[in-house]
Amino acid sequence: MTNVRVSMIGAAVLAAAVAAPAFAQAMPAGDAKRGEAAFAVCKTCHVVDKGVNRIGPSLFGVVGRKASMVPGYSYSAANKKSGLTWTPANLFKYLEAPQKMVPGTKMTYAGLKDAQKRADVIAFLATKK
Repeated sequence: MTNVRVSMIGAAVLAAAVAAPAFAQAMPAGDAKRGEAAFAVCKTCHVVDKGVNRIGPSLFGVVGRKASMVPGYSYSAANKKSGLTWTPANLFKYLEAPQKMVPGTKMTYAGLKDAQKRADVIAFLATKK
């Protein structure tokens, strides 16, 4: 009976490892200068000026900030309930597919699929504090 139990546990561990998200890959090092250029697509909705909200909230100080904390911006219920802190790792995952990470978010952007560009944008945002 013990061998069966160990085998079942081993199978569960193996299944979890196989089902691990693709995000398990490391985030590439970002370049803030390239990130500033890549941020151009974000400017339709966001700025990095403190206290300036547009369609989306100001991204000034976003790296390390808890989600839904910009004064004067009306966040979606999904974003408010997410409990996220915008760490570089969370931003990297979110920017790839915002609706997938926070279903119901008001951010309708489909996502930035290029991992290097996401890392670059995050490096740029990290300079805005």
